[in-house]
Amino acid sequence: MSARVGWPDVAKGVCIILVVLWHVVTKHAVGMPGAGTVTDVWATVNAQLLPLRMPLFFLISGMFAGRAVLAADGSSWRRRAGRLLAVYVIWVLIQTAVLALTPDFDTARAETGWELLAQLTISPTNLWYLLALAAYLAVARLTRDVSTAVVLPVAFAVSAVAAAGVIPDLGNLWQVAQNLLFFLAGLRLREGIERFAAASDPVRAVGLGLLYLGAAAVVGVLGMRQWPGVWPLLGAVAVACGVAVCALVDRSAAPLARPLRWIGRRTLPIYVLHMIPLALLDAGLRTAGWRVDPVVEAIGPVVLTAVVIVICLALHALLVRCGLGMLFDPLSLFDRARSIRLHLSSRKSKPAKPSASSS
Repeated sequence: MSARVGWPDVAKGVCIILVVLWHVVTKHAVGMPGAGTVTDVWATVNAQLLPLRMPLFFLISGMFAGRAVLAADGSSWRRRAGRLLAVYVIWVLIQTAVLALTPDFDTARAETGWELLAQLTISPTNLWYLLALAAYLAVARLTRDVSTAVVLPVAFAVSAVAAAGVIPDLGNLWQVAQNLLFFLAGLRLREGIERFAAASDPVRAVGLGLLYLGAAAVVGVLGMRQWPGVWPLLGAVAVACGVAVCALVDRSAAPLARPLRWIGRRTLPIYVLHMIPLALLDAGLRTAGWRVDPVVEAIGPVVLTAVVIVICLALHALLVRCGLGMLFDPLSLFDRARSIRLHLSSRKSKPAKPSASSS
């Protein structure tokens, strides 16, 4: 994309907010003393957004990956994948250390060296998006010369198998397999997706929204979630709805679109950081004997989601100011070392200026 289109950033902003909200509800709200029916409603609503959150996130990631995947020398995709893997390793280690302080917080954390090794390889933690994206880049590069008519059906089959519960329950490994389809769709169908977004109007957005709500209700009532092919089809409807709505918001609702675009361009620090302040806030509220009532249940998840996001962005800014930006871009250290080395070598290669006495 030569000129940056606004709606993908709106979509990324929506997705990262929904990711934080999901964790606020499932890892904090449902276990709070006094939680009842209102919290159950929050949990149900969040569950219905599962086919939208990460599939839409990966679709947008795929749309922006084309240049790296198709570069002739292959260095671009390797560099991007290497950065993602390095960030994953760094923040798994940081989370493991910090979450040891909150043993009652409901999330996976390594307690032995073997568990840590598993989380770094075959049993991804809540940071699995980074590991998945690195793997998807490799798959996209390896299959770049294969027809889209072959690649996407195979990816659909992989997604259907993963959604059917066939893959062993190794952390979030099933989600890694399940969402490959949407990354490859974003990569392979970018022009069609952009045309679809450009042509979206209120009628299309509302129609797709109603279609998704109806399909999700049918799938839930009939227990079809693990039926072969149902989840990727439901995800496709959800993603189409998400694209249409985000494109419409970007064009027609500037007061809402601007902050969403701003957040959408800062998803990485929110993603890698958010579990830490959430765990610490959860521990603090429980220690203080906090109990919820229906009003707090209703607004609490929204307020806590906003608080966690603000803390993440403030902490990111502080870490960067303190010279720790490499936590979010480890390869910048190598870039800096390389530039220093080139600078020093260029200075050595320059001829010395003649002295006054020799002139």
